[in-house]
Amino acid sequence: MTGTTGTTWDPALYLQFDDARSRPFLGLVARIGAAAPRRVVDLGCGPGHLTETLSRRWPDAAVEALDSSPDMVEAARSRGIDATLAPVETWTPGPDVDVVVTNAVLQWVPTHTDLLARWIDALPAGAWFAMQVPGNFGAPSHALARELAARRGLTLRDELAVAEPADYASILGGAKVDVDVWETTYLQRLTGDDPVLTWISATTLRPVRDALDPPDYDDFRAELAPLLREAYPMRADGTTWLPFRRIFAVAHKES
Repeated sequence: MTGTTGTTWDPALYLQFDDARSRPFLGLVARIGAAAPRRVVDLGCGPGHLTETLSRRWPDAAVEALDSSPDMVEAARSRGIDATLAPVETWTPGPDVDVVVTNAVLQWVPTHTDLLARWIDALPAGAWFAMQVPGNFGAPSHALARELAARRGLTLRDELAVAEPADYASILGGAKVDVDVWETTYLQRLTGDDPVLTWISATTLRPVRDALDPPDYDDFRAELAPLLREAYPMRADGTTWLPFRRIFAVAHKES
């Protein structure tokens, strides 16, 4: 879930929308065809609640988990997961790694396209690599936050944070690698006051919160809230619909 250092994370806030945030992970893992992997790696494991599903699917595999956030690693360890504190940039697959899953992580790693090529090359024959990243950096939720952050001298990630599906297909695919790439736009049903602001506070706004003093961060949120309400109006039944685009790729090396 978190792949690089420099941003603090709140596991409880992140898990507030657990069901909605878990859907892409579960859909991604469902496309992995490994029957009896020796080692399964969760790159950017977050609080570990999804790592647990990997252990249940492959109970005989050694499950390895790592994350760059101390808070997330602590939360994962509290679930009994032997998580390691480390950025994904430093990770290299060992000879027994048959499945790698990286979920909503690589958008935080500017060099991740270079890492993908290196990882695929290093994985053993027959291995599976599965990734998922958000593809909504051009959405109003992110564009409005970027605009307000820029007024305060802060730079947030833009559309260049991730590549397009065809780019990932080109990077991961090869003569001896079968690759499946797709995208899905979920329509998330949110409720409550300022639900889109609450949603992005757990992820997109983390660098803003880290950079600003608490009163300034509160002012930032107060300025952003009405802009998000206008961009994502609440319906008469109290529902706010948030389009949520995700990009997926699963690569399988020939045995």
